[in-house]
Amino acid sequence: MAVQAVVFDAYGTLFDVYSISALAEKLFRGNGEKLAALWRRKQIEYTQLRTLCSTYKPFWEVTQDALVYSCRSLGLDLDLKAQHALMSQYARLEPFAECAGVLEQLKSQDLKLAVLSNGNPEMLTTVVKAAGMQALFSHLLSVDSVRKFKTAPEAYQLGPDIFGLPPKNMLFVSSNCWDICGASWFGYKTFWVNRAAAPIEELGVVPNGEGRSLRDLLPFLHESGAPG
Repeated sequence: MAVQAVVFDAYGTLFDVYSISALAEKLFRGNGEKLAALWRRKQIEYTQLRTLCSTYKPFWEVTQDALVYSCRSLGLDLDLKAQHALMSQYARLEPFAECAGVLEQLKSQDLKLAVLSNGNPEMLTTVVKAAGMQALFSHLLSVDSVRKFKTAPEAYQLGPDIFGLPPKNMLFVSSNCWDICGASWFGYKTFWVNRAAAPIEELGVVPNGEGRSLRDLLPFLHESGAPG
């Protein structure tokens, strides 16, 4: 059946989590890219561990914990000023260049658009507003309402609940392959924005579509019979 709504992951899909490396490099010369990569890896690891063990805390706090650990691991002196600067920058991550144009095209085709993210509500509101994208989405869905991070089924259920559609009539879009696997298991159609040309995870999942940027989503939706 045709896709009637498109649900987007936020971090890494719409907003470049590694854009933080420029500021990190200014603060810790020679360590910007290493810090950005480790920070992201620990952030995701902490969300998964907390969901497995039912010890939820908001994504903002998880992100801060991951930053503190990453700096300690790399032997970097993270004082309060640097910590505040990095967290403030994270709140306003840069969107990928193609995002606004693609989202505007999708909205013009009468598709329902939403964000479904690990980010807590304040984070999502801030980052979407900073990018000037607030008018493009009908909903900013945060796992904070179910107190479980993706890939918990309760997190993915937020999409069908808000739109009143079965997952098979919705497309979930993410750059994170683990997220694509979770959404596929839940029942969504999925599109993997494989920006790094990475191999698929060995989890028995094949996304319905794949591309190197969000632009590749447009021909995929056209071929799948979406509106417009």
